[in-house]
Amino acid sequence: MAYTVLARRYRPMTFDEVVGQEPIARTLKSALSQNRVAHAYLFCGTRGVGKTTMARILARALNCEKGPTPDPCGKCDICQAIHRGDDIDVLEIDGASNTSVEDVRVLRDNAHYRPARARYKIYYIDEVHMLSRSAFNALLKTLEEPPEHVIFLFSTTEPERLPATILSRCQRFDFRAVATERIAEHLVSICKQEKVKAEPAAVTAIARQGRGSVRDALTLLDQVIAVGDGKVTLEAVRETVGAVGGDKVLAVIAACAEGQAGRALGLFGELLAGGVDLQALLDQFMRHVRDLLVVKTCGTEAEVLDAFGPDPKAMAEVVGKLSVPALVAALGYLTEARSRLRGVVDGRPIAELALVRTALLAEMEPLSDVLAHLEQLERSLAGSSGPGRAPPPSVAGRGGAVAAAAPARVAAPPPDEKKKNVAPAAPVRPAPTRAVPEAVAEPESEPQQAPEPEPVAESPQASSPPRKQRDPSEVLKDPLIQKTVKMFGGRVVSADE
Repeated sequence: MAYTVLARRYRPMTFDEVVGQEPIARTLKSALSQNRVAHAYLFCGTRGVGKTTMARILARALNCEKGPTPDPCGKCDICQAIHRGDDIDVLEIDGASNTSVEDVRVLRDNAHYRPARARYKIYYIDEVHMLSRSAFNALLKTLEEPPEHVIFLFSTTEPERLPATILSRCQRFDFRAVATERIAEHLVSICKQEKVKAEPAAVTAIARQGRGSVRDALTLLDQVIAVGDGKVTLEAVRETVGAVGGDKVLAVIAACAEGQAGRALGLFGELLAGGVDLQALLDQFMRHVRDLLVVKTCGTEAEVLDAFGPDPKAMAEVVGKLSVPALVAALGYLTEARSRLRGVVDGRPIAELALVRTALLAEMEPLSDVLAHLEQLERSLAGSSGPGRAPPPSVAGRGGAVAAAAPARVAAPPPDEKKKNVAPAAPVRPAPTRAVPEAVAEPESEPQQAPEPEPVAESPQASSPPRKQRDPSEVLKDPLIQKTVKMFGGRVVSADE
């Protein structure tokens, strides 16, 4: 006899055996008990959560020889045939293969005929969202007012693709992803029935790999039993899913945390040389960085860590070298690289780029630290000025910066020192070549002049022969000077050659 996989062999037979969908099972049992069964049901949810199983259990409950009953016997011919999926009155239709309007017309014409041996003729359309628009329109009238012996059961993974006219004619049930703990309990029960020794860590790893799907977890359990020679071990699980050791992945992340991009690329190349799939490896990197973020925020005792991950104590050592913003950025780099691998022949450069960008995070300071450093520097500069002192230079305005940078005025010498022999002061130079109007002329000396200019010793560089003065009336003959004087409303005071 051919081998039957675990997912089919341990398919639930009653509502109480369905894993993780207790609210839906309780609602359907109550409807059967009160004789309030609707003519159309829509089961929505991801793959492997029990949509087809629930539809078959509901069909058995309606057509069981002892029914309708919320607890079908599972032993009569009708129950057995429905469980196998070959009953003459329960028609399972693949919506992906029968999408045309002609298929729906055949269904609609046959719906008027009464069932051969059961109470109801039940049409179960799987992946109903694959039907065409014309097929949906052809089904509307029959779905709204079907014959009293017809019940429609629909299932889909994409309910948003269904027309509103179909949704309004069905009772909708949303199947949720099954919790990891519930899947693990179910796997342990199956291992006991199969008389297979299973490590608790391996069972938890399989349940997490199921990602909320009981069927996916059972399929992986089948593979692990075959790989482990009848035993379920963590190493067999790792070998089956193609995962590498968590310590090796952590070594690459630790090199990135220390800013050693070259060492990280070398370790990453060694992992790829072992034949690991690049996409699976990036997925594992993403899970490990996520675990580091969990350890950073929740501690090493968190129960949501990956079963394939390294020792939490080893992760705590690496976490001390990375901040939360750095871990968030690293996870973003890896996620971006993972999405860009689709359709790329050689994705290794993309993955290595993500690792190099992660390694560069070690040279960057968090924005909060930079702002705190700037605030501390501002306080220290403000404190150094002190009361009565000039404020520090500012870049807020040009005037403020000039005022802060201006040197202090030299005090005038005492009166008795005026009698000392000092060299005569150099004459003030007039404007270089063009006349300057009086209204806009600015002195070259300090903004505030002393009451009496004091003689200052002339430096050798400042001494130069006096220049010849020109008559202001001659200067006014220049058209440019005339235009300037007229524009600013001034007059020529002096000019030189």
